[in-house]
Amino acid sequence: MSPTRGASTGDNTGNAIGSPAAPAPSASAADKQEANSGTRPVSGSNAFDVAALDAYLRQHLDGYAGPLTVEQFKGGQSNPTYKLVTPGATYVMRAKPGPVAKLLPSAHAIEREFRVMAALAGSDVPVARMHLLCSDEAVIGRAFYVMEYVEGRVLWDQTLPGMSKSERAAIYDEMNRVMAALHSVDVAAVGLADYGKPGNYFERQIGRWSKQYLASITDPIAEMDRLIAWLPGHIPPGARDAGLASIVHGDYRLDNLMFHPTEPRVLAVLDWELSTLGHPLADFSYHCMAWHIPPGSFRGIGGLDVQSLGIPTEDAYIRRYCERTGLTTPEALAVDWNFYMAYNLFRIAAILQGITKRVEAGTASSAQAASSAAGVRPLAEMAWKFAQHA
Repeated sequence: MSPTRGASTGDNTGNAIGSPAAPAPSASAADKQEANSGTRPVSGSNAFDVAALDAYLRQHLDGYAGPLTVEQFKGGQSNPTYKLVTPGATYVMRAKPGPVAKLLPSAHAIEREFRVMAALAGSDVPVARMHLLCSDEAVIGRAFYVMEYVEGRVLWDQTLPGMSKSERAAIYDEMNRVMAALHSVDVAAVGLADYGKPGNYFERQIGRWSKQYLASITDPIAEMDRLIAWLPGHIPPGARDAGLASIVHGDYRLDNLMFHPTEPRVLAVLDWELSTLGHPLADFSYHCMAWHIPPGSFRGIGGLDVQSLGIPTEDAYIRRYCERTGLTTPEALAVDWNFYMAYNLFRIAAILQGITKRVEAGTASSAQAASSAAGVRPLAEMAWKFAQHA
């Protein structure tokens, strides 16, 4: 649901073969798949000095040998993502959309992406292999990192058109399994004990996104103002439990996962820009918003007969996560669910408002950014409705 789109991708087609009786993708879903799949030539503000990058990689990346050609993955509204092709190997590069001086504070944290994926290598959380990080903007005008190119599927439509019911069930169960594995990682053991501040996670997050929203307002939205005032005073006790702390991805959703080309198995979790140490139930409830947001711009499954598709209900999905992690019970979680939904919808709206500002400034990194920015108001309105029932 957020604007970010990173991929250590293969062909990124997301094509899946299943039962011929399964529903075909809608025109909008097919258009979205096409709009976000594959690569395109690098142009505009995303262009950089390829010769300078080639020279840097020759010096710093073991086994690298040019000549180098560069393409840009479609999507990637926050941090542009590039396919680096050489005669002997293919790599993926993630970069900031411009020099730090032109970016919002704390946004586009590719250094954190690199660190968390490097730390998770070898854990139960599948990630691409990290090769190198360059924070020196003098090289190509922006910070970047280079990672492994993973061949697989990114599935953009959460209804999984073209798949059988059993295939859909397996994809959703794998998605649930990987998130539970992430929230079960021993942060000290993987060297991430200092990856975020301890305690007061919701207070800090509400403050962060309120500040970012206020810094990027283009048209005032009354519901956002109400949420900024309401959220800090309505954090429930369960959300204040300092004992519940884990690595949180921050944007965990179907299309931020790279699946095996034919199996319901995640090969790499993508797009770690918003990751930190935080409350796992904030992360999980964000992921579950898909069951509330209708199909369309944000690729939700709200209002659909999910059981007829083989997709678990939200209640069943929550129960499986609770069984896997042991962090809480479905019954305890239900008490605070409206707060979690209000908070997460507010958070997305604030992120998308940042994109709106970048569209205005000319630094948003994909053509889809402008349409995503149009979602701020309806998300804020939905968030306020949840708040009124909390």
